[in-house]
Amino acid sequence: MTKKALLAAAAVLVLPTAIQAQSMFTSGTSNPGTYIGIEGGGNWLLNSNNYNMDIGYAAGGVVGYDFVGPRLELEGVFRSNNGRGTANFGNVFSNVSGRIEQLSVLANLLYDFAPGATITPYVGAGAGIAFADAAINGCSLCSTQFAYQGIVGIGWNVDQNFRINLDGRYYGTTSPGAYQNNNISAMLSLTYKFGETVAAVAPAPAAAAVAPPSFMVFFDWDRSNLSAQALTTIKQAASAYKNKGNARITATGHTDTSGAEAYNMALSLRRANTVKDALVREGVPATVISVVGRGEAGLLVQTGDNVREPQNRRVEIVIQ
Repeated sequence: MTKKALLAAAAVLVLPTAIQAQSMFTSGTSNPGTYIGIEGGGNWLLNSNNYNMDIGYAAGGVVGYDFVGPRLELEGVFRSNNGRGTANFGNVFSNVSGRIEQLSVLANLLYDFAPGATITPYVGAGAGIAFADAAINGCSLCSTQFAYQGIVGIGWNVDQNFRINLDGRYYGTTSPGAYQNNNISAMLSLTYKFGETVAAVAPAPAAAAVAPPSFMVFFDWDRSNLSAQALTTIKQAASAYKNKGNARITATGHTDTSGAEAYNMALSLRRANTVKDALVREGVPATVISVVGRGEAGLLVQTGDNVREPQNRRVEIVIQ
């Protein structure tokens, strides 16, 4: 095997070490998947002692799998170059012109350094089999060779599916006959990765907080008996409880700031119990009703001390 073949084989051995560094370069926006592609470009079959070759072309296709970082693919490429050389016809050397063609099938192992980014550099190496012309005017694709290549390139991830690559390669085979088969290729490729494009999903809006149903019953100054309007409100609260089904009720009593604090605390509790009794008469089970007395705390209308404020003399009914 030539020195170049040994270098290519060494690259294949070293590349898995680079693959272990994937987590340092992957941004997480790419997805694994199978891809196919077409490729083409220029091919320079390097001159040898016998031949002077013109720039030719290379064209082929790939099928592979992207592991997000490492990629493994099977590639087929046809190369063709025109040129001139010297041929031996029965110990008579003559100048000839013609074409050298070769068809290669290689397994490539590549590594993207930033697979989730829009632009990602990559390197790779491949090995496989090639069928090449034995001479510039010899039989077509009749020489079977071991083929190898090294790849350095840059990729453009157009989106989650489409990608465009531009790379340079050294491609070579064991000697097919009258020439040394060393090639430099510049390849442009388009690949398509199967799978749906991942769309950003907007988070679901947070559910608006819904306040539990509540009702207010108001009282005259220093009183805990219920007015006609208060009884109507209590009936509405009882109906809301029955419609809600399994629920609990809290009746919280309040006073204004007139009078002593201790007296007002007891008055607020009496008001709450009066409302509870009325709810029970409307068919609400006593076991689901809690009563609370807050006295002067929790004013609906902020006032100074010893102020008679009708809005503060109330019981709040909350159904939960």
